[in-house]
Amino acid sequence: MPKYYLTTPIYYVNARPHIGHTYTTIVADTIARYRRMRGDDVVFLTGTDEHGQKVERAAKSAGVTPLQYADRISAEYRRLWDQLDLRYDRFIRTTEWRHERAVHNLLLKARDAGHIYKGFYEGLYCVSDEFYVDEPTPEGNCPICGRALEKIREENYYFKLSAFTDRLLKHYEDHPEFIQPEARRNEVLSFVRSGLRDLSVSRTSIKWGIPWPDDEKHVIYVWYDALTSYMSGVGYGDDEIQYEKVWPADLHLIGKEIIRFHAVYWPAFLMAADEPLPRQVVAHGWWTFEGEKMSKSRGNIRLAQPAASVLGVDALRYFLLREMVFGQDGSFSLDSLVGRYNSDLANGLGNLASRVLTMLEQNFGGLIPEPPAAAPNPFADEWREAARAYQQSFDAFAFSQGLQEIWKLVASADKYLADTKPWSLAADPARRDELASVLYNSAELLRIVAVLAYPVLPHSADKIWAQLGLRGSISSHRLENLSWGGLRPSDPIQKGDAVFPRVQKEEAIERMEQMEEQIRAEGAPKPAEPAKPGPAATPAPAAGLPAAAGDGKISIDDFMKVELRVGEIKSAERIAGADKILRLMVDIGTEVRQIVAGIAQFYEPEKLVGRRVIVVVNLAPRKLRGVESNGMVVAATVGPEGRPVLAGFHEDAPVGSRLK
Repeated sequence: MPKYYLTTPIYYVNARPHIGHTYTTIVADTIARYRRMRGDDVVFLTGTDEHGQKVERAAKSAGVTPLQYADRISAEYRRLWDQLDLRYDRFIRTTEWRHERAVHNLLLKARDAGHIYKGFYEGLYCVSDEFYVDEPTPEGNCPICGRALEKIREENYYFKLSAFTDRLLKHYEDHPEFIQPEARRNEVLSFVRSGLRDLSVSRTSIKWGIPWPDDEKHVIYVWYDALTSYMSGVGYGDDEIQYEKVWPADLHLIGKEIIRFHAVYWPAFLMAADEPLPRQVVAHGWWTFEGEKMSKSRGNIRLAQPAASVLGVDALRYFLLREMVFGQDGSFSLDSLVGRYNSDLANGLGNLASRVLTMLEQNFGGLIPEPPAAAPNPFADEWREAARAYQQSFDAFAFSQGLQEIWKLVASADKYLADTKPWSLAADPARRDELASVLYNSAELLRIVAVLAYPVLPHSADKIWAQLGLRGSISSHRLENLSWGGLRPSDPIQKGDAVFPRVQKEEAIERMEQMEEQIRAEGAPKPAEPAKPGPAATPAPAAGLPAAAGDGKISIDDFMKVELRVGEIKSAERIAGADKILRLMVDIGTEVRQIVAGIAQFYEPEKLVGRRVIVVVNLAPRKLRGVESNGMVVAATVGPEGRPVLAGFHEDAPVGSRLK
């Protein structure tokens, strides 16, 4: 069984994980599941990069030690990956002792070979990218992130990067697959051909980092530190048997903004230590929101939890992999997310599964029918070609194209049912064999679709698999063994709930926006259970309280951060194009606030005027369906439909009074 070792970037702990981090990790998880179905022995590594000036400053601002800060953010990454069922095999933290030993080992090999010397650096430095900048933008900013640079002057150790120019260029020439896609390869070639300068690999002005092996004034440059995690995570310097088995990496999966560090610095560091180079570095594009790259500094990042909770983990996976052409930038919007969910998943695959299973239940007592021996297979050539094109696409990381091949089969199944009209066949007893053939073919094609879709839709594909009466998980199925006829006649199906129930777009978007705002205001809460693969139950529309600790309790200090006041609704009106929400003008004693509330289906606007409600007044403003909301009214959630009941008072409570 061939090994396949892939890695995500080692994520920097200066902020909680967002949709960009999630996308990379979902891609890696998809590749890992796909390669296992190809028969590979997969090792999937991720982790957190925890040293450097940004962490040092963020910890100081938060009033904690750098390690305490790193502990908290690293735990958020692991918690989110577990929520999303991203099944990594190794998780490395750069604050682990085994990692420090590996970094020292790699560094000393390079130094002993004469590739490191002491010098003095005076120039520009980007704290955000932990990057020494030789060529700033015309405005004097960082060429990677565009932020302002800092002038630094300090004694450093230098790595002789310039000495590796020819070796790097030869490696790129001998291994054209090493850097992908082609645009990133050309970018790296241009950079290296322009001439490499020696690289500072230590700092004396910061303390939060791995100490230099024999010079206590210096800490090791964060990129030398972070990149080595790809080796320390699989035993380098600690478990040589494991290391020899797994290294080199078959794939480093990264974002395009860090291509230089992975395709220039990293192979040079490895060459200097006489260690094998990774086989491939593949860079994907950025997710943009309203035309701009998502970033913490712009305040336009989007989180994974709302989409996973409202629409399901698999819906988020499908959207991210279908919407972005891998290697190019993609545009993220909740409108597109829900649109894809309803069109491709609910009305597409989910509807096909529901139709086929329902007809099997109604016409054959929930058993797989036996088609006539001479009945032709109408999909014989089509499914084989789709499976071939799908594998070719996934091998090239063209996930969107591969999913299109699967959905061609979904469309073919729908057309087949429309053409053969099994509901008409069922009305004629003389055509029962024909009906059996149509439904067997449809169910069997659904099984093929589930197998191919598994790497992207693992939970939903397994659910369809079980509904068809098949045992175990698709994960043990080998693509090379995929063939027609996997369903056995007379086996019972297990029709259950719809795999992808249709959702109301406006309601789903509103719920995701509310959840996103709550997470931003409170910090990412630890959920009671992992996000489900399908749409979740409707949450209460009331304002939330600060995130609870692991035992479900919060401190009085946390509770006191929430400012609740008595408000009086002065006016209420519906919003054009949004039938779920109302625009309320609420007097809170000191001012009249505009608040948007998701109660339009349950309250008539004119009957709300004069009503006294409880208002959370210290939430950050947010927009719902394009309308700014400055606060939130408190309500309970009642019944299975999630009906909101506004909180109020039995006795007179003056407007503006604070609740305690």
